[in-house]
Amino acid sequence: MDIAAVLLDMDGTLVDSTAAVERAWTTWALEYGVDPADALAIAHGAPADRTVRRLLPGLDDEAVAVSAGRQLALQYDDLSDVVAMPGAAELIAVLARRGLPWAVVTSADVRLAKLRLDAAGIAPPLLVTVEDVRVGKPDPECYLLAAKTLGVPPEKCLVVEDAEPGLVAGRAAGMQVLAVGGDLSLHDVAEAAA
Repeated sequence: MDIAAVLLDMDGTLVDSTAAVERAWTTWALEYGVDPADALAIAHGAPADRTVRRLLPGLDDEAVAVSAGRQLALQYDDLSDVVAMPGAAELIAVLARRGLPWAVVTSADVRLAKLRLDAAGIAPPLLVTVEDVRVGKPDPECYLLAAKTLGVPPEKCLVVEDAEPGLVAGRAAGMQVLAVGGDLSLHDVAEAAA
């Protein structure tokens, strides 16, 4: 692989926030009369407003914004078990040793991203959030923005992701994509560091 920059997803890739995400979506679903299993099946890796639109297609834009805001508020206050993923520190150290620029590219808003990254002890040199783009993942805009900001052509970027919306976004951006977690290509970012 000819890699000049690495673009890392946050939740499930660098930061273990799965329990917090699932608690927040479960609480939200119960408040809004949605089956929590339906919410959890599509929420990972997608912006809150996109998930709300899919779960409650009858809402107008204002109601979607209010509903997504409620869902995010539940996540802002739930950081008790948010930590760095196994191997995150090793991967960041490898990037530093190799002098590879890197960024965190997330479907979270800037407030949630900073809270979770701080809780995990990770300080990215560049942070691209859903607030920086018109459309979140699976649209490739977020990854293209990160590459442009780092001054690296998309084809020389490696996207490291754990969720389908991010994998789709990376591929659509014309970038090399590495899937981690679950039944995907690698178990965790420690394997990516190796």
